Amino acid sequence: MNKMQQNCMALAAKPALKFGKTGQNRNYRSLRVKSRQTFLRKRLARLLQLIIVGCMIFTGGFVSAEEGQTTASKLEALKKEVLSVNRDLFILEEDLLFPASTQVAVYLSIDVGQFFALDNVKLKIDDKEVTHYLYTERDVDALHRGAIQKLYLDNLSAGTHQIVAIILGTGPHNREYRNAIAFDFEKGSEAKALEIQIRDDTSKLQPRLNVVEW
Repeated sequence: MNKMQQNCMALAAKPALKFGKTGQNRNYRSLRVKSRQTFLRKRLARLLQLIIVGCMIFTGGFVSAEEGQTTASKLEALKKEVLSVNRDLFILEEDLLFPASTQVAVYLSIDVGQFFALDNVKLKIDDKEVTHYLYTERDVDALHRGAIQKLYLDNLSAGTHQIVAIILGTGPHNREYRNAIAFDFEKGSEAKALEIQIRDDTSKLQPRLNVVEW
């Protein structure tokens, strides 16, 4: 079995996103959203069926070499569509679980290299630890290349809240380094997004923490 065959079989075997009853009594779940969710789930199921049939034909030797190339191209197109539909379903579920009126998202970005190597981040909101993320070399490399990590996403009531970010890693002279920042913010009726920025501070020869609101 070649790589294309292995990929298409693996994709067909991958389960679709599952949607439970995410609060039928919540007033923000509209008929339009439910209709869109049903359509996408049916579309995804149909695409997976087509991929399974295509893989059976492709791997069973029922097609010529020329037809096999055409089938492989069609399977690749189906694969891209499955990924697109899965992404739409994921976004839709986020909209259902985290409506704008209560949604708070926290992102993290870094622009360091001289004075700090990130190892892990702890995040607290209103004195409660909400996430603790340990970074791999791949994670850190992606952040160095400009990626922005979605560190936290949840619901908060309107009003004043405090976020505390604690970073740990390796600082100047290869020593263990720890720093923290606290930031007060107001949650209104719109979605709130905050970004934790880790930057090199050349004047102090150490990393600097900032929190900005989008």
